[in-house]
Amino acid sequence: MNNVTANMVVAPDIAGPVNVDFDDDKVLAISEMSELFGVTLRTLRFYEEKGLLHPVRRGARRFYNSRDVGRMRVILQAKKIGLTLTEIRRVIKLVEGDTPRGEQLSELRSICLSQQEMLREQKTMLDEQVEEVESVLKSLDQLVGSQAA
Repeated sequence: MNNVTANMVVAPDIAGPVNVDFDDDKVLAISEMSELFGVTLRTLRFYEEKGLLHPVRRGARRFYNSRDVGRMRVILQAKKIGLTLTEIRRVIKLVEGDTPRGEQLSELRSICLSQQEMLREQKTMLDEQVEEVESVLKSLDQLVGSQAA
């Protein structure tokens, strides 16, 4: 590994559309976009309907440019961490806006911290539910065992 690679900092997708390995002049058909991101055509149409993607239309066909590719990276990572469509719109608006980069990153960090807190609360609730189910199962196993005897 060379020093350039070892010292390289890679921004998470949610930190903003990054055009890596994608020519600004190139466009992708909807099927290519679907394949690139492993999503259905319906998913891409849904994101278009919600105003998150803006493909160019040529007749009945849709074509996605580098901005849409970058946005899709942001959308999928934001979705993966559990952000809502409203929150995803906020992230996109933030990273594509004129806010200075330092403020963008600070706001993104705040969004992620809030999400982390909510997910931890949900995890605690799920852990409690799992314990309760285990208790019920243990009682049911005892009842089943006493019925068999």
